[in-house]
Amino acid sequence: MIIVHHLNNSRSQRILWLLEELGVDYEIKKYQRDTTTNLAPPELTAVHPLGKSPVITDDDVRIHESAAIVDYLINQYGNGALQPAHDTRDYVRYVEWMHYAEGSAMLPLLLNLYTSRLGDAAAPLAPRIQSEIENHFSFMEAELEGRQYFVGDNLTGADIMLSFPLEAAKATGQLVDSKNIAAFVDRVQARPAYRAALEKGGAYAYGPQA
Repeated sequence: MIIVHHLNNSRSQRILWLLEELGVDYEIKKYQRDTTTNLAPPELTAVHPLGKSPVITDDDVRIHESAAIVDYLINQYGNGALQPAHDTRDYVRYVEWMHYAEGSAMLPLLLNLYTSRLGDAAAPLAPRIQSEIENHFSFMEAELEGRQYFVGDNLTGADIMLSFPLEAAKATGQLVDSKNIAAFVDRVQARPAYRAALEKGGAYAYGPQA
């Protein structure tokens, strides 16, 4: 049985969504962030030494890192769904976007979040961080022109990986000039599997806003 060690307001929400898209049975073990520090609780270190989420266990298999989890679940349970065929050019794009989500797209958003807590001390870094946000988001905006998804005509694991940084950007007001990205976020958040995962996962700050 797959168990998702799920931290509220975290990347693990997209793992629940993926499992709903795959129609795979799973269990959720929930953890709550500390209300003062916003950090994961120490109980997660019993699951993995890093004490972070997401982590899944599948019988005797334990995996952390979102992209590794997405790759494992799609290959183990997808039966060809949610990724292009390996012998196609789309598969190369798929792998690129899978790793781009955390390797590039998320980094400037995290830097912006952390430095915003420093007040005036962060002023020297702000222009460079904002420049990187604009650089990456203009790139993704252009790549979505005329497309519903990042690879091919159907949802893939790459879209699921990209959902978290793009949801975070929308929720924090970063998508004012990014109509294609905003439409992508609306599109994936309207999917029945996404809605089912949201209901099971609980409150999620980056989800659809009332």
